[in-house]
Amino acid sequence: MAVMEQNAAKPQGGAFSDGVRLYIWAIVILVIAELIGAISINAGHGKIVLLPMVWALLLGAALGLAQGRLPRFAQIDLPMQHKAAAILQPALLLFVAKLGLLVGGSLPKLVAAGWALVFQEFGHFVGTIILGLPVALMLGIKREAIGATFSVGREPSLAIIGEKYGFDSPEGRGVLAEYLTGTIFGAVFISLFAGFIASLNIFNPHALAMGAGVGSGSMMAAAAGAIAAQQTPEVAKEVATFAAASNLITTTIGTYFTLFISLPLAVWGYRVMEPVLGRMTKRGRANAEAAAVADAEAAQELKQASKAHTVDMNFGARLFAWVFSGALALLGNSMAFNTSFIDGVPGMLVIIGAVLVGEALYYVTRRKVPAVCWVSLVAMFLTSPAFPYAPIVEQFTGKINFLSLVTPMLTFAGLSVAKDVPAFRKLGWRIVVVSFLANAGTFMGAAVIAQFFTHP
Repeated sequence: MAVMEQNAAKPQGGAFSDGVRLYIWAIVILVIAELIGAISINAGHGKIVLLPMVWALLLGAALGLAQGRLPRFAQIDLPMQHKAAAILQPALLLFVAKLGLLVGGSLPKLVAAGWALVFQEFGHFVGTIILGLPVALMLGIKREAIGATFSVGREPSLAIIGEKYGFDSPEGRGVLAEYLTGTIFGAVFISLFAGFIASLNIFNPHALAMGAGVGSGSMMAAAAGAIAAQQTPEVAKEVATFAAASNLITTTIGTYFTLFISLPLAVWGYRVMEPVLGRMTKRGRANAEAAAVADAEAAQELKQASKAHTVDMNFGARLFAWVFSGALALLGNSMAFNTSFIDGVPGMLVIIGAVLVGEALYYVTRRKVPAVCWVSLVAMFLTSPAFPYAPIVEQFTGKINFLSLVTPMLTFAGLSVAKDVPAFRKLGWRIVVVSFLANAGTFMGAAVIAQFFTHP
């Protein structure tokens, strides 16, 4: 709260100058991240790969956290952090469109995957509970464990728990804590974890790619990127394709899985395991009560901050965000993959066009189906056999590597992270451990099931 009050007390510049500063910093961060490049760190039999997208997220977060120590012209203050969060969604849609283009041209391979792509979805929503719930109970967390482990705690999960229990309930505080942890650490953690698992060479890359489709755009991008970076160019493209297909399934029917399967399973698991595992900590009840108070304060603080700094992203603002994010992606594409900026422009125009059509369908259908689904379907059609100009579309968009669209997205994610840190500090270390286990569980659960159906 002190950081928020400090930000509020500072004189604010005009919206235009703040926007220009935000976009300039985004360019600087992306260039630095691409210049650093990928760095591999040996870890036992595997390795951890730090890609440019991870550097972009960390640099953006560090800039936001250090804003009180920087001169006024260089600060990324609280309103700008909220604006960065608002820009994140348009940037995400560009990435979703690129993945849709890959899926459309690879539909035969997806059909051949068959049962692997169907049944891996169970792993996404059971794996969180298998790993996260027992540890949460052993750490003394009570009913908050249900909300924190029944899913990876993204927006649909917030809606389900909010409607069923309310956010003032223990379950509501648990899902909020998982959401905050995933927002701040999710992409970095899943990137490192997925990259390490991929380096062990015990899973088929397709199975790992399906595990990456966790239902969060930024986390899916981070995981798929870390896996693809360790494959040949052709296999890397297939990794992106299967991750996109898995994520689309998770996004569309995942809500029903969480509502009718994983949430009842988490409630049942709590009822069975809590009397046994809850006794393993003498301070379980005290810890749970302290966590409940902290989570309630964090929830209230986050709600107040969101109301005070709501950013109106009208069509003009979203269009500029698409164009700017696309330009950033082309810049990164030229630096990392040696494709000239100009050569990538036609493909980027196709990607932005797919986003515009998907957005239009989203509003025409009265927002009943998420925009990411519409954008994915439109992009898939453009490279599917049903579209007569699919080869031309593939030729243009094939010059843009999907990883180049991840870095701009995580740049804005990093620039927005600092706004959630004050609330996160009140949640304690236990929820971080549980969140990491839930995220690892959803990835591993789906990968293991997909591996069973996938031939190496």
